[in-house]
Amino acid sequence: MKRRKFIEKISWATVLTTMVPFAMEAKSPKAVRNFKLNYGPHFGMFEQHAGKDLMSQLDFMADQGFRSLEDNGMLGRSTDDQNKISKRLEKLNMKMGVFVVDGGDNWKVSLTSGKREFLDNFLDTCKRSVEVAKRVNAQWMTVVPGFFERNLPIGIQTGHVIEALKRGAEIFEPHGMVMVLEPLSDTPELFLRHSDQSYSICKAVGSPACKILYDSYHLQRNEGNLISNIDKCWDEIAYFQVGDNPGRKEPGTGEINHQNMFKYIYDKGYDGIIGMEHGLSQRGLEGEKKLIASYVEADNF
Repeated sequence: MKRRKFIEKISWATVLTTMVPFAMEAKSPKAVRNFKLNYGPHFGMFEQHAGKDLMSQLDFMADQGFRSLEDNGMLGRSTDDQNKISKRLEKLNMKMGVFVVDGGDNWKVSLTSGKREFLDNFLDTCKRSVEVAKRVNAQWMTVVPGFFERNLPIGIQTGHVIEALKRGAEIFEPHGMVMVLEPLSDTPELFLRHSDQSYSICKAVGSPACKILYDSYHLQRNEGNLISNIDKCWDEIAYFQVGDNPGRKEPGTGEINHQNMFKYIYDKGYDGIIGMEHGLSQRGLEGEKKLIASYVEADNF
């Protein structure tokens, strides 16, 4: 080989070797991490890294070690989008987490009232949810009973909710699907607010298709004592969501010791999804990096 050609080959090899790391860095390479627990982000969490395209966002989630997706609004997406999401989740070996059984303004249209129109709407939405869940391979759907009915005693309202959920369970149970009841803290007008209340309702419904969604953000606000209450309600909890308090941002931004809570859940043998039901404390690319780092730290137990 002539000296000139040899030098040219060496030069190009040097250039390519130098460029590759920069190209890989620009594409945010796959993270070499295996979380102990199965954390589920939602669409929009990583738009700075992945853009607005939903498939690109799923690819990025998987690259960072996340193994599930939550999408509260799945019921309202087009069939085409649902099919695309399902295929990409399967390709990435990711699981579908919760979506909301949303029959409209479910904050106020309440099952506590016992009114037939609300019950019928709820049951119709349950039936639609089964079809969507089959399409996206989902097992869990979030249910919120709604507001207090102020002109009825609390026991009567509870009875109405139990009867409605029994009817819903009849729809979901044959398909191996589960309604997960979520106690919320957004307003005192909400009927379902505490873990023991949710526990007693699930026991009364008496179906594997009706369990608790334990959201640590809401329940820290409403009652605190998280680990103790998780233990008391354990056999009726089917799903977890998290968000720090105050602020409802990523772990490490508030008062909840997520590392201790995650270790407890892990040691109890939980192998389901923990939904990342919160916002980001910092905007931009750095905020998304901080979010990922917060789960790496909280999962390090």
